[in-house]
Amino acid sequence: MVAVSACGATADNEDSGSGGGDGKPVTGLRLMVPNTPGSGYDLTARTVTQVMQDTKVASGVQVFNLPGASGTVGLQRLVNEKGNGKMAMQMGLGVVGASYTSKSEATLTDTTPIAKLIEEAGAIVVPKNSPYKTMDDLVTAWKKDPKKFAVGGGSTAGGPDHLLPMQLAKAVGIKPKDVNYVSYDGGGELLPAILGNKIAFGASGFGEFLDQVEAGQVRVLAVSSEKPVDALKDAPTLKDSGIDLVFTNWRGIVAPPGITDEQKQTWIDSLTTMHDSDEWKAQLEKNGWVDAFATGDEFSTYLTEQDKAVADLLAELGLA
Repeated sequence: MVAVSACGATADNEDSGSGGGDGKPVTGLRLMVPNTPGSGYDLTARTVTQVMQDTKVASGVQVFNLPGASGTVGLQRLVNEKGNGKMAMQMGLGVVGASYTSKSEATLTDTTPIAKLIEEAGAIVVPKNSPYKTMDDLVTAWKKDPKKFAVGGGSTAGGPDHLLPMQLAKAVGIKPKDVNYVSYDGGGELLPAILGNKIAFGASGFGEFLDQVEAGQVRVLAVSSEKPVDALKDAPTLKDSGIDLVFTNWRGIVAPPGITDEQKQTWIDSLTTMHDSDEWKAQLEKNGWVDAFATGDEFSTYLTEQDKAVADLLAELGLA
């Protein structure tokens, strides 16, 4: 069930949420997920709030979903909540791209950055019977006729599954505009396309394929992280494969514009305490997430850099 509240700023914007300063759990916080239940953002948001409540950092945190336009419906709602220190939004690289491809009036520069939480490596995946055994095999074939070489991902243009093969193409000397990218609605649709040999390779978060790797249905030719992924010990990094590219999807939390420094600090302090807990460390391991915690100015700088990098790439592709 998708819970959607009325749009517009709430009447209690002046209050940053009760508690927190005296060691008592913070109350009254709401975390919006800008896409559907069961999505990566949804899993992250519900994990964050559960750990916050299990560790008595916060009490009664409400998670609600407001999907649409690849996350930009939620982004617009957040910007409309100017001054509401009780609300924040789960987001990540996909929302950065969607803010351009959806021609959204609201942008992430309008928000108040709170914290970067996690990173997740991407994976280059082929079916078990693929003729490509290594990244070198794949790239050699791809370069011969990139426009006929179908590449699939579980996100629309501007999302992480789209940006990964575009960045990969640039890194190996293929023009991103020549990439034949086929968009699927999430990993659930992407996987059958890989297994059915409808595409030459798929690009998505490595966690989407762990069961199929274990079952021997697909092979991961490389992961896009700086270091190898523990869950995929046989998969080299792109760098180890001779390709100078590190690409990670990431997720974080932003708040509306116009909140007070105290309201911002309430969110940062609550998430910092959550992050430092054993319960959160257990969730990182369970979900295969890389700890990438950063708050305040550090996250703000990172978000600005990501925004520019994505905008430049999408402009090159004629999508922004």
